[in-house]
Amino acid sequence: MSLHVEVKNLVFSYGSETVLDGVSLSLAQGDFIGIIGPNGSGKSTLLKNMAAVLTPDSGEIIIDGKALAHWKRRNLARRMGVVGQGGGAGFNFTVEEMVAMGRYPYLDRFGSFKPADRQAVERAMHLTGCYHLRQREIFSLSGGERQRAILARALAQETPCLLLDEPTSFLDLGYQVELLELLQSLNQREKLTIIVVMHDLNLASRYCRKLFLLYRGQIYAGGSPEEVLTREHILEVYRTEVLIEPHPLDEKPQVIPVAAAPAAGSENSFKKRVHLIGGGGSATPLMKELFVKGLSLSAGVLSVGDSDWVTARRLGLRMVEESPFSPISPLRHRQNLELIGDAGAVMLAPLYIGPGNLPNVEAALFALEQGMPLFVIDNPPAASRDFAGGGGVTLYRRLHSRGALFQNELDVDAIIRLLLPASSPFPQS
Repeated sequence: MSLHVEVKNLVFSYGSETVLDGVSLSLAQGDFIGIIGPNGSGKSTLLKNMAAVLTPDSGEIIIDGKALAHWKRRNLARRMGVVGQGGGAGFNFTVEEMVAMGRYPYLDRFGSFKPADRQAVERAMHLTGCYHLRQREIFSLSGGERQRAILARALAQETPCLLLDEPTSFLDLGYQVELLELLQSLNQREKLTIIVVMHDLNLASRYCRKLFLLYRGQIYAGGSPEEVLTREHILEVYRTEVLIEPHPLDEKPQVIPVAAAPAAGSENSFKKRVHLIGGGGSATPLMKELFVKGLSLSAGVLSVGDSDWVTARRLGLRMVEESPFSPISPLRHRQNLELIGDAGAVMLAPLYIGPGNLPNVEAALFALEQGMPLFVIDNPPAASRDFAGGGGVTLYRRLHSRGALFQNELDVDAIIRLLLPASSPFPQS
């Protein structure tokens, strides 16, 4: 059975509070869709509107070319199965009795079971791994077992589409993965359309082929996990700094929380960007520490593939890149100076200095000439890191004589104190 669902400019309110504000999306047979977003963004409300549990204020939902309002309840139940939050039975039925409830759209007026109904119930229990529990009472089951029985009830409806509202809530990790693996298998093997509301962004990324990110009642972003789960989107919607790392098995983006975004007006909500000069991993500790503290950062010039380049890329920093194993070209040097030009401060990491990256130390000198503070981490001393025939040491002496702030050890708190708006030597924008 094929299925096509279209949501057009959906608006829904609870009293005077608008929860959905012009939501539009389209779903096709075989999609595995994840609805994500922070609490109160309208995820469950959207699903309940699609399941005809709630009636929208305006807009419409169209299923197979017909408006949802024109579907008879029994016919709709043959097109969509629903697993809601806390979707267990109110009475202590056996598992088999509960799963059999999924056949109600197909029963005649006398409610008699046909062989096809019994086959559907047994098949659903086998698919969800709860056949051996068929004589157990629902209240005697663990959370994971009960959730499998609830899913079996929906599968017994034999619909081309399943709507699931946070089906992994209150399940431990093993049951969460087991349930999502089952849904993925049904989606791939039987082309079952899956629409699932989820809180766990990493599980949504791994199992859903398409995500819709809701924020303040609207679709903030939609597309593949790679398109939706970006650092910028997460920072804006969840107000949390994150790293986005590829999963080692399938490269799907995985969200790693770093810190809550600083509130406006807090001491770490600096308006000026700090530019980092490094290479060879020398700037990575600085990047990580300052990123967690909430500073806006950029970096350059970094060689593609270099460990500092990898860190900057993971953190989503603006940076100037150079080809691997190549000296810094005049073009990349100019781009680095441009990035420094509109920064508020510069930090020079204890990089190893060779003829190919001398322009990076010259860029630090340029920052001083522009009147901005320059912090230099000089441990180990420049003399032990200079492989440019003394050129590096000469530049470091000039940095010192022109007022660069030298530090032997990384002291992020001391740097931040110097950057606070009340005492910062550079102007705030």
